[in-house]
Amino acid sequence: MLELREVSKSYSNGRRVLSALSYTLREGEYVAIMGESGVGKSTLLNLIAGLDSQDSGEILIDGVAMSSQGDDAATRLRRQKFGFIFQAFHVLPHLTLLQNVALPLLLNGMGSEPAQRMLDAVGLHGRERDFPRQLSGGELQRVAIARALVHRPKLLLADEPTGNLDPDTAQGILSLLREEIKANGASAILVTHSHAAAVTADRILLLTKDGLQAAPDGHFA
Repeated sequence: MLELREVSKSYSNGRRVLSALSYTLREGEYVAIMGESGVGKSTLLNLIAGLDSQDSGEILIDGVAMSSQGDDAATRLRRQKFGFIFQAFHVLPHLTLLQNVALPLLLNGMGSEPAQRMLDAVGLHGRERDFPRQLSGGELQRVAIARALVHRPKLLLADEPTGNLDPDTAQGILSLLREEIKANGASAILVTHSHAAAVTADRILLLTKDGLQAAPDGHFA
């Protein structure tokens, strides 16, 4: 599904954050990535998502190098196959919650009916006509999660998806993420500092200056 080939990235100050990183995420694989702050976890997700560009190397989706795609083709591919949950929620303030969640469906020419189901699934039943300004940070995060899942993406990228949630709500959201990922046969990358979140994935990887590697005994605290 996703292949990273010798991907390198430096910050504007010249500090190298990713160095010749290679990894293959297979179809249906759900991994959690942990590591120290500043090691490049969020940067890696931004590169895969196309929100930033690598200095060298290739990122391939289903065997196709993203760098070989024009802007329009790359946008269509991401719109159809990707789901994004980032720390900045990117919820549109002028749309209701239902309209925000339905947006990926509309952009892909799909019916909007699943949007209500996803709002209900993240615990926001009855809030569909509310606007983002009426929500707490945790509620906004749940809207972003519903929007990322609603069109059944084949690749889900999640950056600290439960960072603004209380423990009980977080556990429910983590269960929902896993259920949706497995039901859709999707691949997923979860970036997190939370061990409780990481253990819901199939396996845990550590990102270090030496690249991605399996966490000792599958765990990392």
